[in-house]
Amino acid sequence: MTLSTPSASTTLLLVRNGQTVWHADRRYTGISDVPLTDEGRRQAGQLARWASRHPVDAIWTSTLSRAVETAEPACRALGLVPGRDPDLCECDFGAVEGRSLAEFAAQDPERAEAYRADPVINAFPGAEDPRVAAARGTTALRRIAEGHPGQRVLVVAHNTLLRLVLCELLSIPLGEYRRVFPRLVDAAVSEVQLGEEGGALLSLNLPSAPDPGP
Repeated sequence: MTLSTPSASTTLLLVRNGQTVWHADRRYTGISDVPLTDEGRRQAGQLARWASRHPVDAIWTSTLSRAVETAEPACRALGLVPGRDPDLCECDFGAVEGRSLAEFAAQDPERAEAYRADPVINAFPGAEDPRVAAARGTTALRRIAEGHPGQRVLVVAHNTLLRLVLCELLSIPLGEYRRVFPRLVDAAVSEVQLGEEGGALLSLNLPSAPDPGP
């Protein structure tokens, strides 16, 4: 099915989920349903306060609990019922799910080096094809934009999926996603305008916490 491009630009406020129990060890969380830490819940509260100070018309999340939990305080603050889309879920990292890149490199240095050189062509063993993940994530965002023309939509999803989607929307080769977007900060906001001319990145990793000042 071909989706029509929304006639009015939609602003997508893309947010990575808050910190999880695997973040400290830099483990690939992927499709594992790992809960937020206390710090992750604090970040979710900061996001809610940010959303209360900025126009937000709708909220969407992936179906993974860490994304749902990150969005919950904002939903309560704004009185919004979130939409949930499984196509916004993180990539499946296959054999590296729950492990760090350093652990994988210690076991298989050649494949780890190939992954570093091009993480799309040389995806982890048993992992979801990043091109498939980019396509499903981009389709989900276009579907959301189509349903909210001219509005501002907060979308809580995941680090690798969102970086792949940003490359897809901005016509950046997918194999460059780790270099061009090294990291999306937990619960930070990246603003994308999606309309007839495609996608435009307006901001990246905008902190949801208030500026503490001097």
